[in-house]
Amino acid sequence: MDITLIKTFLEVANTGSFVAACDRLYVTQSAVSLRIQRLEDSLGHPLFIRSKAGAVLTPEGKQFEPYALSLLKIWEEARQQIAIPEGYSRAISIGAQYSLWSRLGFRWLDAMQTEMPELSVHCELGMSDRIMRFLVEGVLQAALVYTPQLRPGLEVEPALDDELILVASWPDATLDLGTAFVSVDWGPEFTHALALALPHLTDSGRSMALGALAMEYIVNRRAAAYLPARSVKRYLDSGKLHLVADAPRFPYPAWVIWREDLPADLAALARRTLTEVAEAAENEQETLTKGMDTIELFEPGHYKLFEGE
Repeated sequence: MDITLIKTFLEVANTGSFVAACDRLYVTQSAVSLRIQRLEDSLGHPLFIRSKAGAVLTPEGKQFEPYALSLLKIWEEARQQIAIPEGYSRAISIGAQYSLWSRLGFRWLDAMQTEMPELSVHCELGMSDRIMRFLVEGVLQAALVYTPQLRPGLEVEPALDDELILVASWPDATLDLGTAFVSVDWGPEFTHALALALPHLTDSGRSMALGALAMEYIVNRRAAAYLPARSVKRYLDSGKLHLVADAPRFPYPAWVIWREDLPADLAALARRTLTEVAEAAENEQETLTKGMDTIELFEPGHYKLFEGE
């Protein structure tokens, strides 16, 4: 059976839409429809009920879904096993969102290979949706994300208590930033908290849904923005970015997602080493942000201001 058909089926099932599936698979809607039709012809049953509202699994589709996940898992296991380079006997595949690689992902990779030199590590980069798809499909066995999603066969755990801090590309910046402030999309909770704490910054003439990539924009022009403390530390150390005086900071935790079928010894190694590198990163961050006001999340969707020590 063509594994591409299985991946397409799972993408339509996950999104509930042929249109959304084609966007995620980077193919045309007609290609998605053709793949699903071929799979339905092979199985002899319709798998989706199509309507203007989207696509819903038929009873036969619901029965097929766990088998599709199993087929994809077996395929990825075989592919990864065959791809192990000469000189290595074990393999693990990990992923992370862009800003989680620099201070956590790379160190995690190093720590695992230091303890297990025979371990080959494959890494993937992507936004949360892409990482989640790779986890479901078995392309990845563990991943670091800011916005995890609960899916069957996956386990979510806290990884790092990161924070968003206000930085500027020039020294002695104050909260009166005017048009220099760049609004970065860190999710609805942050947007709401920022509007409560610093309402004068909500009417920014520049907004970006680029996450940590916005850091490169800020560094190279007169601008300021809220960015992850862990990611900007090297720019603060080099003097390319500067903390904005009296600016509150906001929590922005990272999570690790594990496939439940990750071999027990590799899971133990990965958990232990991730804990070690996360603790080191949090110690660095505590030194960086000591004395700043912090906005703490005290119940879902709400933030509270506490005075820094």
